[in-house]
Amino acid sequence: QMQLVESGGGLVQPGGSLRLSCTASGFTLSVYLMNWYRQNPGKQRELVAFITTEGTTNYTDSVKGRFTISKDNAKNTVYLQMTELKPEDTAVYYCNAVYSNRYNFWGQGTQVTVSS
Repeated sequence: QMQLVESGGGLVQPGGSLRLSCTASGFTLSVYLMNWYRQNPGKQRELVAFITTEGTTNYTDSVKGRFTISKDNAKNTVYLQMTELKPEDTAVYYCNAVYSNRYNFWGQGTQVTVSS
């Protein structure tokens, strides 16, 4: 069964850090474009960051310099290191894997809440 499982969300104070993990099973993550999205109720899902098969990364402007996406192919896992968190980073974060516009998998989401 092909699936993505996220972990690492939680409640953190403004200025704090969290590391999200997304582990793939049933397929090899290294050949997929890996994305992190986030979404709040009533809003569109927003692409936060992605990492290509070659390791090229890109970020939405609001998280540049604060978030880092990385992957460990040996562990079949992609990470999102989040620092200097702000209340506006509060959302459900989703991991997404895309291959050749043919395969598209989503995780179940993990809640990140930034609040004092």
